[in-house]
Order: sequence, then C-alpha cells, then structure tokens
Amino acid sequence: MVQLEEVEDEEFDRVQTGEKAYDDDDDFTDTDSEISTDDLPLASPPETLTDRLLALRDMVPPSARRRLAAGYDALKTYTWGGLVLGGKTMWVVSTSALLLGVPFALALVEEQQVVEMEKEQRMREMGNELITPGATGGGQPQSRPAL
Repeated sequence: MVQLEEVEDEEFDRVQTGEKAYDDDDDFTDTDSEISTDDLPLASPPETLTDRLLALRDMVPPSARRRLAAGYDALKTYTWGGLVLGGKTMWVVSTSALLLGVPFALALVEEQQVVEMEKEQRMREMGNELITPGATGGGQPQSRPAL
C-alpha cells in the first residue's frame, strides 16, 4: 500500500533578510482558508421576465396604460377581423373557381378535340382526292333518276 507524506519546503519557512520598502501585511489575504458565507448578503431568488414586466407596469402611468391597452385591443380586433374576412374571401374564390372553372376547362378541351377531329377529316378528304384524281367534283355522289 502507498503511504503519503507531506514534505515541507524550506524556502517558505526561511525568513527573508533585508529591509522592506513597505509593509504589505495589510492587504494580505489567506487563500488557503475557506471562504466565509457569513459576510455575503443573502442571494435573492432569480427574477423572471414576468416579474420584470410587472415591475415596469408600476412605472407607466395609468392613463398611458389605458391608452396602450385600448390601442392593443383595437389592433387585435382589426387583425382578427381582417383574417376572418380574408379566409371567407379565399373560400368563396376557391369554391367559385372549382364550380365554374373546372366545367369551363372541360368544355374548352372538348371543343378543341372537336376542332382537331374536323381538321383531321378535312385532311383525309383532301388526301382521298389526291389519291383518286378522277373522282366526281364536289365529292357528292351523282343522283339517279327516280323510277
């Protein structure tokens, strides 16, 4: 087992020779001793943000507080009303777009398809006339006399 032994340093025990220019024993503090908590003031509990705001309330006069509260209430009321109105407006616009826009878009696409089919039919007829050059003019069959 290890045994510890304290060894004294001879330099600390030796008295210094010579004349001192000044006496510095007055500002000597013992750093080895424990710090006494008796001299320290009692620590108050930490202050919260709410405590600080409540303390500020006492600094503002009551008339100014009433004006600030009224302004805040008005701002809150107008903001809430604007948000409600905006929400209702967005609802009306979006449902109107769905109820009117979707059928219109479908009709437009259908109309484009019909135009494309007519264009394709005309191209087909022109191609048939080029292939069969001796076809009758006008593309209508000749009528036969009735019996």
